[in-house]
Amino acid sequence: MENSRIVWKNQKKMRTGYTTGSCAAAAAKAAAVMLLTGEKIQNVRLMTPAGILLYLEIEHIERQNDFVSCAVKKDSGDDPDVTNGVYVFAKVAKNESGRITLDGGEGVGRVTRKGLEQAVGEAAINKIPRQMILNAVEEQMKLAGYDGGLEVVISIPEGKRLAAQTFNPRLGIEGGISVLGTTGIVEPMSERALTDTIFMEMKMLKENGASYCYLVPGNYGTDFLRESLGYDGNLAVKCSNYIGEALDDAVCLEMEGVLLVGHIGKLVKLAAGVMNTHSRQADCRMEVLAAHAAVAGAKREDVASIMECITTTEALDILKSAGILETTMRGIMEKIEEHMRHRVGDRVETAAVMFETSYGILGKTPLADEIAASIQKRL
Repeated sequence: MENSRIVWKNQKKMRTGYTTGSCAAAAAKAAAVMLLTGEKIQNVRLMTPAGILLYLEIEHIERQNDFVSCAVKKDSGDDPDVTNGVYVFAKVAKNESGRITLDGGEGVGRVTRKGLEQAVGEAAINKIPRQMILNAVEEQMKLAGYDGGLEVVISIPEGKRLAAQTFNPRLGIEGGISVLGTTGIVEPMSERALTDTIFMEMKMLKENGASYCYLVPGNYGTDFLRESLGYDGNLAVKCSNYIGEALDDAVCLEMEGVLLVGHIGKLVKLAAGVMNTHSRQADCRMEVLAAHAAVAGAKREDVASIMECITTTEALDILKSAGILETTMRGIMEKIEEHMRHRVGDRVETAAVMFETSYGILGKTPLADEIAASIQKRL
């Protein structure tokens, strides 16, 4: 039976998939059924937290007297997920404990730092998948009238290799990937998955004693922190295009302050109040630069030339030639500060440093150096 739905994303038809958490719960359910009834099953039904019923194929079945192991193949739909096609295994074994225990095996990461859903030392099986697995196994115990204990171990053999392609190393999860999913369903190109990761990365820093941190949209910001500013990138949260959401997270987590460090190509949009800097949302770079150049006294032809620029570097060259680069950047940084403060109110100190690779630092907001110093004190 088809387990996918068609949804529209960015004006395209795209296919949904199902999470590693759904795979783990389905495999655990199937293993429990086979262990407790002695029957062999090839498919299993699983109701997801989203209310969508999945019919999943069971593969790699191994049956012994005291345990059963089997797997479900992950299908991410049209989401570009590194776990697409991997097998999620569940081994269910009898014991005398009288309860269900759950742990991670090969390829499931271990939590090494505070701030995640699981405690340090536990398997990186998130709260909702964990509950899905336990509920599925408990249901089969009741149906079979079994009152002994069961040990459930979830394994993802490809997990250790794939972990390097995820945020897990930054989050303090070692040895494999996480078993994830809040709804059981993978939505194509899910923004929620990324914003959840931003929140967890900041939460981890806060719970490990860092009440101030850097925000960087991507690798440019991280590299600039390390190479040009000499700051520690380990205290930087990568926020991608979701600058507004990252500021909201800082408020939610009661951070004391954040310092946003980014390339002009993204940060200049903040001067117009654009807090999601993806070009799909808005590309007002040249409009912002042209407007502030005009306020700084640029000639009409220079303003027109800026509006025709493709890259921000071209626009900076025009501003430099006109002798108004510093004045224009000063005005832009004032607006960036205003919009960041408006987003967080008076609940978090905010500041920004904007740079361009060949020009270096283009501007800082007033609290930038002070917040940077506060972050460095916590190293």
